Amino acid sequence: MKNKTGTAEVRADIVIIGAGLSGLTLNYLLKDSGLNVVLLEARDRIGGRILTLKKEDEPTVEMGATWFGNKHLHLIAMLKELKLERFIQELGATAIYEYMSTSPPQLVALPDNDDPSFRIKGGTTALIDALASHLEQEKLFTGTVVDRIVNSNNGLLVATNGETFLADKVVSTLPPHLFHKNVTVSPQLPRELQELMSSTHTWMGESIKFGFTYKEPFWRAQGTSGTVFSNTGPVTEMYDHSDFEDTHHALKGFLNGNYYSLTREERRELILRQLRKYYGSKADTFTDYHECVWAKEPFTYVPYDAHVLPHQHNGNPLYRNSWLDGQLLISGSETAKSFPGYMDGAVESARWVCDQILGDR
Repeated sequence: MKNKTGTAEVRADIVIIGAGLSGLTLNYLLKDSGLNVVLLEARDRIGGRILTLKKEDEPTVEMGATWFGNKHLHLIAMLKELKLERFIQELGATAIYEYMSTSPPQLVALPDNDDPSFRIKGGTTALIDALASHLEQEKLFTGTVVDRIVNSNNGLLVATNGETFLADKVVSTLPPHLFHKNVTVSPQLPRELQELMSSTHTWMGESIKFGFTYKEPFWRAQGTSGTVFSNTGPVTEMYDHSDFEDTHHALKGFLNGNYYSLTREERRELILRQLRKYYGSKADTFTDYHECVWAKEPFTYVPYDAHVLPHQHNGNPLYRNSWLDGQLLISGSETAKSFPGYMDGAVESARWVCDQILGDR
C-alpha cells in the first residue's frame, strides 16, 4: 500500500475513490485494459464495509458484509472466477423468538429453507484479498481523503489531504450521501443529483454488529441453534457464526442501532444480559468480544439532514448517468440497478462502470 504525503500531482487515466468491494472489483475488471488506474482509500485498510476480524485459534467474525443468496448472480460469478468457495449459513431446526417483553422467550420450529443464505469460506475478506492480489501496490493510496474534485481543461483534478491527482475519468464508489457531504465538486453537480444523494440511504450505516467467540457451540447441545429473533432487543437477530470447518465457534448478530452512544462495555453487558436469558451462565464463557458501530465510522457514515428510510433511493437510475462532461461516474452498492445495498450490487455497479469506461475508448 502506498500512503504518502506531499503536494505532488499524480497523473492517471482513471482515479477510483474508495477501495471497498466496488472499487477493487472495478480495478480488477480494468487490469488488462492498459489503463493507468489509481485507487484512493481514506482508511488505512482496504475493504470498506467488508471487515473480517480474525485472531489465532478463533473463527473469522464478520463485522460488515456477510451473507448472500443464489439470486446474487454477479457476486456468485465473481466468486467462481476467483475460485472462492461458499457455504450455507446454518440456521438449525429451531430458533429462539421473543415476541414481547412481557412474555418469555419461545423455542420455535423453523421451516425448511428453500432459499438459503451463504457465507464465503475463509471469511468475506477472502474476496477482498483475492481482488487485491491483482492490484499494483504502488497504485493504491491509503490514508488519502478526497475533499475536492475540479473540472479543469486537462481532466478532473482530485484534491486530497496529500497529493493532487489528475485523471481523464474519476469514479466515486463512496456511499452517495457520504460523497455529497464530504466532497466538494466544481462546477457543482446538478441540483437534482445533489438532492438525490442527500437522501440516499447508506447501506449498513446505522448497523451495530457484534460477535462472541467460544470454545464450544453450547447452544447446539441445548437443543437450540444459535438463531435468535427478538422484537424487544437489544439484540434483534443472532446466528451461529462458526467457521466452514466447524472447528472454531461464535455467535454473531445485530444490536439495535439506538445503542450507538453507549460504551463498548455497556453494549457488551446488555447483550450478555439478553443471552443469559437463553443460555444461562454459558453465555459468559466467551473467549473474545467483537463489535462494529458503523455510525461511528466516518468514512462510511455521516448523519442525514432529514429522516431516510432503509434502502431509500438505492438503485435510482440517475446514478447511471455520467457527470462533468462524462468524466465523473458514480458507482458503489447503493447505485446498482440490481440488488442495490448488497455485495451483489457492489459488483454489478463496478461491471456497469467498467463497460462505460471501455465503451468510451
